[in-house]
Amino acid sequence: MRSLVLVCLTIAMVGCSSSDKPKLVSVKGTVTMDSKPLTAGSINFYPDASNAYTKDKPSSLLQLDGSFVVKTYPFGDGVSPGKYKVTLSPELASRIKRPKYGKPEDTPWSLDVSDSGITDLKLEVK
Repeated sequence: MRSLVLVCLTIAMVGCSSSDKPKLVSVKGTVTMDSKPLTAGSINFYPDASNAYTKDKPSSLLQLDGSFVVKTYPFGDGVSPGKYKVTLSPELASRIKRPKYGKPEDTPWSLDVSDSGITDLKLEVK
């Protein structure tokens, strides 16, 4: 039994090696519509194929003031530097009657995240 526990711990540690973790930089901002905060939904970042790390789709819940801090699950706060298409959750885009904001192929929002990140991104739904 003790050997089995050690084997499981070893496998878990190897599976979580730091070489698998992408470099993450901070992306924070707000989403507004008609100059009012957009809430009750989420924002999603779809990495371009040219990004160094395209395995996961970073996202964030929108707070009551429309703010967000993007996270890449399971690694933590931030995104890998590179190009992204940014969308609202499809449910939120539908609710506000702006379906193009819920589809990566139609969204007007594209972003190039540098190695220094973005700390004050302003996204306005038109």
